[in-house]
Amino acid sequence: MRKLPALGSALLLAGLLSAGAAGTENLVLLSTQLRPIEEAQKMRNVILEDFRGNVDYVTEQPAQLSVRIKAEQQGGTHTIDVVGALHGEFQPLVSLDALVPLDDLGKIATARGVPDTLMTLGKFGTAHQLYIPWMQATYIMVANKEALPYLSGGADINALTYEQLALWASAVQEKTGKRLLGFPAGPQGLMHRFFEGFLYPSYTGGVVVPFRSEAAETMWTQFASLWKAVNPNSTSYNFMQEPLLSGDVWIAFDHIARMLDALRQKPDQFVAFPAPAGPKGRGYMPVLAGLAVVKGAPDPNGATALIDYLTRPETQIATARSVGFFPVVKADLPADLDLGIKLGAGAIEKTQTAKDALTALLPIGLGQHGGEFDKVFTDTFQLIVLRGQKPRAVLERQAETLRRLMTETGAPCWLPDPPSTGPCQVQ
Repeated sequence: MRKLPALGSALLLAGLLSAGAAGTENLVLLSTQLRPIEEAQKMRNVILEDFRGNVDYVTEQPAQLSVRIKAEQQGGTHTIDVVGALHGEFQPLVSLDALVPLDDLGKIATARGVPDTLMTLGKFGTAHQLYIPWMQATYIMVANKEALPYLSGGADINALTYEQLALWASAVQEKTGKRLLGFPAGPQGLMHRFFEGFLYPSYTGGVVVPFRSEAAETMWTQFASLWKAVNPNSTSYNFMQEPLLSGDVWIAFDHIARMLDALRQKPDQFVAFPAPAGPKGRGYMPVLAGLAVVKGAPDPNGATALIDYLTRPETQIATARSVGFFPVVKADLPADLDLGIKLGAGAIEKTQTAKDALTALLPIGLGQHGGEFDKVFTDTFQLIVLRGQKPRAVLERQAETLRRLMTETGAPCWLPDPPSTGPCQVQ
């Protein structure tokens, strides 16, 4: 297998000038993202339209990504130039030493305004930039403007605390007689991500390590109290855009993609803003996709040029317009951009740039056991909040399940938990 050194300025310049045109073969971009047919077609026909070269856009299931890259490494036949994947999906490729350092591209990305927090994720604790942030999404809150008069005078909607959210929801309930705060706690909802990426980090500063801590006990007690103002139909909500549009809910938390229809259909009726902060900060879970060059890539110059192209502000805006993934670079949104997209982009920017922002990554290293990890948090929620059991007893029992799972998978800690030398463990 041919090993490539870190890309220097000369190689970068050559790649940008050639823009992939030097090679006779098409560049291959293998991506775990934008897999649905409609999104893939927009990638091929719209987003890549102005690239000076030919690209074969190939989609791959996340579980097969590392298998495919490893097979090419071991076989010595390299067909893939660029990989597009989520942060956690790159981790196995880093372990395989399959990625080319992209330090010079990293400097360009930083100059384009990619936040330092995202650039740091792409280094995986090394001295080199192993992937370049490509596009992002996250979870936000959306409120019907009818709810705004009930927000207490001293509260800033873009810098709420969980205590202020509880007071707001209670005031709405008191004045309207309805419970109009909503969460995606249905069978296909993403409520577990709220616990893993927002509530736990905000109250405890971690996810696994402080799972059964006193701070966690306080958190669950307070959240159970807040739930008294939550619409009871939340346990059937999978996407929050429907109850927002129907008026069944005035204030909601969900993944931005699952609220985007509400923002697009009635942009004048809604406001979008960051999730609240707790005692440890404003926990949030970035859904970050990146771009990397594979060692042994048939056309490393073209690969570099393709990453440069996909992270230009104008391409990032085209991506947002076409598929609803948001820019990682600083980009001036055009006047004709969908108002719903603008609302979502504004909420994401406010979340990332908040002084108390606390990054909480998607779970890493759990393999096929991710669902079991999520179940620990949803079971804890159901037992404490929905069934009224005492938090301490529930946390003790669930902590044992979590300990066994982390030991069996061997998954090390991920942010915001501190690094671990072995499996991440509950204190």
